Amino acid sequence: MKLGIVGLPNVGKSTLFNAITNAGAQSANYPFCTIEPNVGIVAVPDHRLDVLAEMYEPDKYTPAVIEFVDIAGLVKGASKGEGLGNKFLSHIREVDAIVHVVRCFTDDEIIHVDGSIGPKRDIETIEYELILSDIDIVDRRLDRALKASKGDKKFLAEAEILKELKAHLEQGKSARSYHGGDEADELLKELPLLSGKPVIYAANMSESDFQSDILSNPYYQEVCEVAREEGAEVIPVCGKMEEEIADMSSEDKMMFLSELGIQESGLDRLIKACYKLLGLISYLTAGKQEVRAWTIQEGTKAPQAAGKIHTDFERGFIRAEVVSFDTLVECGSMAAAKEKGLVRSEGKEYVMKDGDIVLFRFNV
Repeated sequence: MKLGIVGLPNVGKSTLFNAITNAGAQSANYPFCTIEPNVGIVAVPDHRLDVLAEMYEPDKYTPAVIEFVDIAGLVKGASKGEGLGNKFLSHIREVDAIVHVVRCFTDDEIIHVDGSIGPKRDIETIEYELILSDIDIVDRRLDRALKASKGDKKFLAEAEILKELKAHLEQGKSARSYHGGDEADELLKELPLLSGKPVIYAANMSESDFQSDILSNPYYQEVCEVAREEGAEVIPVCGKMEEEIADMSSEDKMMFLSELGIQESGLDRLIKACYKLLGLISYLTAGKQEVRAWTIQEGTKAPQAAGKIHTDFERGFIRAEVVSFDTLVECGSMAAAKEKGLVRSEGKEYVMKDGDIVLFRFNV
């Protein structure tokens, strides 16, 4: 899973990326500090693995991971090649979802590319450039469909959908918000549309906002208003604060957050929200050799989930021995869960659930 961190220059993208990955991405007070995208792999926070690690004392501990890509700041005209526009857009095309960092703090020492703080305007600037790029893509596909329809009438239906989609985009609306029925949805999956990618807004706020009341920040409220209109989620974060606590021990971090009345860091909440945004869940395997979380799409059946471990597991799938995490914890051990008849034997049609602890039986 690959997530692109995007936003205008100087909104805190690289600061946030540094905090997420401890990768030391360059962060400076001038546009286009990030030219080539920085990439970092981070673990998905999952307390269940910690519990299993205490239970099994494994040789190896392997959480699920997410790949974050810090993409160069975008400016007006990017869709026409302004600034680093072409590079920026090509990098977004490669990610599964967008984390849109929006500046919600004032600081006279950090220059805003437009001279003032305006979250709604900033969001619209980026969305507009993505939409303009998408219109070009739709235009090219529409031309091909119209030419093909002269020899094969089945392309006429595709052309009508594309015309409707183009009109939708020309109104300044994202491809995410276009719903033209099942046939249109299938066509959208084929098109590499940037404004069709799922998005989460990271409202980058000051430390004082977290020390008082984030809801009193008018810029944050502005982001929430935009997000509500498109059914997106907003995660309040403080890039500077997250960068400070990134190097702390778990104990010091928890103490620091509790003093602010916060249970989880903004980054932990952001990572979890991104995982959920893409419809991902984790099933778990546990033993002395390794405790591990495996990432699968929600709705995945047992044989395909087994295939994540090894293709032989899917090919020779016999059954899955499954117990939920909560049940295992209540019982205290896998042996106790088996004695109580709480470990289920599931077949090929079983749909995996988040937190399932599984042992796959297979024969190749």
